[in-house]
Amino acid sequence: AGPAEALPCLLPALAQRLCPPQGQVHEPCEELRLALIQLLGLLLELCGTALAPYLPEVIRILQATLLDPYPEVKRESCRCAAASARAMPEHFHMQSEFLIKPLMQTISHQHFRVRVAVIQATGTVIEFGNGKSVDDVLSHLAQRLFDEIPQVRQAVTGVVGEWLLHLRDRYSYFHKLIPLLLSSFTDEMPENKQLAMSYWKKIGLQWEKENEEDIKDKLDFYSTPSHYPEGVVRPELGCRELVTRNLSKILPGLCHDITDWVEGTRIKSSQLLFILLLHAEDHITQHMELLLRTLYRVCLDEENNVVTNCVKAAELIGTFVNPKVSLKLLMSALEKTPMPSYLMILAAVIRGCPRQVLKPHLSNLANTLSQPEICQRSEEIFYMEQLLCCVQAIIEVCQEDCKDISLQLMKVLVTIMAIPRSEHLHEKVEESMCLLAKVQHLHGFIDLYKQHIDQLMEWVSVSHDHWNCYSPELLQLDVIATHSGPVIGEALQDFILVLKTCLQPTKDPSMRLKLFTILSQLLQKANETINSQGKFLSYLEIVIKDILAPNLQWHAGRTAAAIRTTAVSCLWALIYGEMLSPKEIFKLEDALMHQIIATLDEDSKMTRVMACRIVNVFLNICGKQFDVEKLNNIYPELLKRLDDAAHDVRLAAAQALTNWFKCLRNDDRKTVLKNNIEFLYRELLIHLDDPDQNIQQAILEVLKEGSVLYPALLAKEIEAVEHKHRTPAYCDQLLQHIQSTGFKATE
Repeated sequence: AGPAEALPCLLPALAQRLCPPQGQVHEPCEELRLALIQLLGLLLELCGTALAPYLPEVIRILQATLLDPYPEVKRESCRCAAASARAMPEHFHMQSEFLIKPLMQTISHQHFRVRVAVIQATGTVIEFGNGKSVDDVLSHLAQRLFDEIPQVRQAVTGVVGEWLLHLRDRYSYFHKLIPLLLSSFTDEMPENKQLAMSYWKKIGLQWEKENEEDIKDKLDFYSTPSHYPEGVVRPELGCRELVTRNLSKILPGLCHDITDWVEGTRIKSSQLLFILLLHAEDHITQHMELLLRTLYRVCLDEENNVVTNCVKAAELIGTFVNPKVSLKLLMSALEKTPMPSYLMILAAVIRGCPRQVLKPHLSNLANTLSQPEICQRSEEIFYMEQLLCCVQAIIEVCQEDCKDISLQLMKVLVTIMAIPRSEHLHEKVEESMCLLAKVQHLHGFIDLYKQHIDQLMEWVSVSHDHWNCYSPELLQLDVIATHSGPVIGEALQDFILVLKTCLQPTKDPSMRLKLFTILSQLLQKANETINSQGKFLSYLEIVIKDILAPNLQWHAGRTAAAIRTTAVSCLWALIYGEMLSPKEIFKLEDALMHQIIATLDEDSKMTRVMACRIVNVFLNICGKQFDVEKLNNIYPELLKRLDDAAHDVRLAAAQALTNWFKCLRNDDRKTVLKNNIEFLYRELLIHLDDPDQNIQQAILEVLKEGSVLYPALLAKEIEAVEHKHRTPAYCDQLLQHIQSTGFKATE
């Protein structure tokens, strides 16, 4: 007798033990339950279709045993479920959906072997059963793609691959199953990745055969686009067609998942987006609005992997979509509301675009980016970084074609460099300038400035009459003037005109302070900057009368004081740079001595030091031509500075007094000023006993110089105070000096 004859006895007994009616106890021993379910498996193997009348009992038993607490029973039940599907497919498809719920309840079991068994059983149950159950299991299978055990993910890939090949109504489910299979393309295990690719190729080739007539034209003209992403193999035509025809059903759900709150979902979705777009090629065009809207949002994700994948996807838009479409949409969004995310996607699209295809759109692209509404829109660093990425992408892709848009790109680069707090970007901006110069066969960014200096100065100074300290043009001028090195010397006329207009005392004080700082910086290296062409001196009169003189006038307030400091520092840099002849220094002294004397009383120590040094230079070069009144006005101010709190100021004042004495050597003016000189001797002798040795030494040198005028008078004053000094040694040295120069102190 065959085993089928025992079925009327065996099946009810198995059912009684494994799924008794409510209220009755089922088999308590797990080993026995395992043996019973193994027996059921044996019966399915031996009896096949003979079990068809008992299928409801089999399903009822499996519904119970799939939820059994013992993992081995669960696994054996999964094998039985698959076996029953294969044994009697004609009958099974009527009952298959009763197994779906218990299978899905077990699919996340803690033992990975159970999870694998459930997935494989689900695959067979649905393949031989009711295809409609695909909808019930999809979300569970998708979740298993995040399983940390590779074998579980591999099981999902195998099941989905088989369904796509063999499921009876697979055409209805392509749009739901393709994303699951393609998600495995980025699995971290090479075996899983390879399995997914192998299935996908078979699926594509099978679809080609099934739809040969439909795609005959495309098969005849099968050629890879000339510009294709590097290192990527083009998928089969059937695979591409499958994605293209289902993309409109896949994309909305995917775009939703890519913004999911779970990080893993966002990463997986962003990886899948790239793969789908790679298959869709130029068919991406009809989905551009949804794609761009999603990419704008997602490229601001906190997770770097998501951003990287979205940028790669945007590069594919550049590769496959005509720039007439992609750039029009991007530019329109950017002009409406400039956002860093728009710029990030634009840079990626440019990077993906073929050079020849992008060329006709270059001018419009560069003009848009250099518009103030876009390049000066925000001081946010992230925005500026993305703007720089756009320029870098244009230069990298278009190479020599950038010659025609070089000025616009320079405007953008200067603007980025001008943004406060963008110091960390300066190096990258400079690299971009060097690259822009290189593609035009220029030697470096200085040559780039040389090529555009007139246009840049015109661009930046159009509205200079209305600037304030917040004007972006002020910061751009700073970059052009200080970053262009010797080239600013070729644009002096424009530069000086801007200074003359903007440094009037009626203009915004903070702006004037900024401009004086720039001028001071340039004057410190005048021959390498504003005087590189040797033309600066032809503007000296304007600099003196219209720029320095008005700003050295005293006005109340901290900013006004800071302006005077920078103006004095400009004057000192001008003198110290040694580009002025004595004739020009005479001009300076004549126009500015009065104001410089006034700044000796400034609160700023630096201003007082520089003012003393400037007076010193004036005395040294012009002093012998000074009249008595002028000399008489100078020395009391210098004498006051010997009481200064700052050591440097006292030393500088002492140096200036030395030159003051030199102006009176062998001169009739000393007779007129005898009383003043006597008073000066007396005051200087007090400072000769200063607590600071360096000051004592400096005053000694002043008095040695002054002793030439009235040696006897000085000797008398020394003898009158010597006994009061803490360190009379300096008095002795001074007396010895007087005697050694030919005067005998005899009183």
